Amino acid sequence: MTVSFDRSAPSAAQAAASQSPSPMIQLKGLTKRYTNGSRGLIDVTWEVPRGSFQFVTGPSGAGKSTLLKLLYAEERPTQGEVWVDGVNVNQLRGDRLSLFRRRLGIVFQDYKLLPRRTVTENIAFVLWAQGYTRAEIERRLTPTLKMVGLQHKADSFPHELSGGEQQRVSIARAIVGMPPLLLADEPTGNLDPDNSWQVIQILKKLNRMGVTVIVTTHDEQMVRQSNCPVIQVLNGRLHQQRA
Repeated sequence: MTVSFDRSAPSAAQAAASQSPSPMIQLKGLTKRYTNGSRGLIDVTWEVPRGSFQFVTGPSGAGKSTLLKLLYAEERPTQGEVWVDGVNVNQLRGDRLSLFRRRLGIVFQDYKLLPRRTVTENIAFVLWAQGYTRAEIERRLTPTLKMVGLQHKADSFPHELSGGEQQRVSIARAIVGMPPLLLADEPTGNLDPDNSWQVIQILKKLNRMGVTVIVTTHDEQMVRQSNCPVIQVLNGRLHQQRA
């Protein structure tokens, strides 16, 4: 299978969006309580349309990261339902959960790169784990590196890159399989304003190709400049705001 970032042909994400009108994300009566008795989220109902780009903001400890972890089942809800791309995430275990996570793109604040692997190897690792052939991997790598502007760093190791470059590798690794949904948890938290804006532009470019993007952030100025829908997590509840 050949995957290209050429907009002349629809991506897998765009095809999925056109075939199904159902929301990409549905949370139904979701509550998350911790073992110490505190509540991270309280009776949350939320729908995210396919192909949208939304920011999730809120103070530290409000539950932004918990919200994302519930979407890829690193955390489990105390009650309520989590649906992602038509799948009831609460019911997934073992191999079914692993296969589900492989369909998602996940970007972390601390990059989580393999230190002894080159940029190319870090990106290809995801596809190796999914059983793609060498030829298929190579066909995907070039357009992905080009999209994040790292063709010239393909053979570099993480310690040879700046923080912004490392985060772009993390994004490339998350999008090389063209997932229908990308979750980015504070992806600009360790970056200066210029690199932060560059990262957001990459995510918006991906969104224009049909991928649903959810970004948690503390950066209010970046949110305002991006002019995208904003959800605030406050006191365990979600509140829709204007960007």
